[in-house]
Amino acid sequence: MKTIAIDRKRRLKDEPGTGHNRFHPDIPPLVTVDEGEEVVLETRDGVDGQLGPSTTEADIAAMDAGAVHPLTGPVFVKGAQPGDMLEVEFVDLVPQPYGFTAIVPGLGFLRDLFTTPFLVHWQIRDGWATSSALRGVRIPAAPFMGVSGVAPSHAQVRAWAAREQELLGRGGLVFPPDAAGAVPGQGRAAAEGLRTLPPRENGGNMDVKQLTKGSKLFLPVAVEGALFSTGDGHFAQGDGEVCVTAVEMGATVAVRFRVLKGAAARAMRAPRYAHAGYFAPPEWAAPRGFIAAMGMPIRDDGVNEGENLTLACRNALLNMIDLLQERGWSREQAYVICSVAADLRISNVVDIPNYVVSALLPEAIFG
Repeated sequence: MKTIAIDRKRRLKDEPGTGHNRFHPDIPPLVTVDEGEEVVLETRDGVDGQLGPSTTEADIAAMDAGAVHPLTGPVFVKGAQPGDMLEVEFVDLVPQPYGFTAIVPGLGFLRDLFTTPFLVHWQIRDGWATSSALRGVRIPAAPFMGVSGVAPSHAQVRAWAAREQELLGRGGLVFPPDAAGAVPGQGRAAAEGLRTLPPRENGGNMDVKQLTKGSKLFLPVAVEGALFSTGDGHFAQGDGEVCVTAVEMGATVAVRFRVLKGAAARAMRAPRYAHAGYFAPPEWAAPRGFIAAMGMPIRDDGVNEGENLTLACRNALLNMIDLLQERGWSREQAYVICSVAADLRISNVVDIPNYVVSALLPEAIFG
């Protein structure tokens, strides 16, 4: 079995031979595997160790944003060619014993309302995450990798950078290519490499909590060998990851690959995934006891923004935060609880003008 080992006491920039933090086809593979061969990848947490057990809210402002999402890889998969589909099976995933959740000013779904940094340190033990900052809350294990992707082609790098630049010109929130904090730190990969915050057609920072042990991720191959990388382990997360962080952790993940060819592979336009069993224990995937808050596309001033699913989602989240505050949690604590444990679910997109989104939270986390 092949392994890419790392020293988690060192930042990626100090151990650049173990990975990268940009997506670019010029980044060379670190290991080559055959189809069906298992490979073990040790990974750093999503902020490259910048928020450890002894850090405080003041350290959030000092973080190097360019170093976010240190990925382990790439892995060259023999037989993978442009136009193929890469099947990635997550064979095992082992969490590290420490995690964190942070409210980062300027990021998150409610970034206009939550402008003060907030940091929760988690102890991960015996299948649970607990924190002195959220006494009485325990989050069950459902670990997965937040970032998993393959290398884009040179043409894709140019096209995706251009479309994001156009969005930036229209006032969108975009992090364009920037060599500051990049690994590799030089060359085209540093200057042109795509930042990892948004997911794209090649995968990346998808934050899909169903990609737990036993799941299979399907990615369109754009370069020879596919060049697969992963990182940004999450011990647990609510569907939405609303404050921009889950229970963030380092992890060790075992994966194996299969290359799929044919018309279906060539027609693939975006990642797909599957799981033959439960992605989490059923009592957590479909909790027996829960509370929920609905949201509809109606503004605070009473204006109806018909069919605005984003506004419905925002209102569901705000209503759940209100509910948690009624139970005694602070506004920031409630936002974090929602990010790590509440699922945003689309209840309907047909009952015009008021689509409904529900924020659903298992009662059993309050144990």
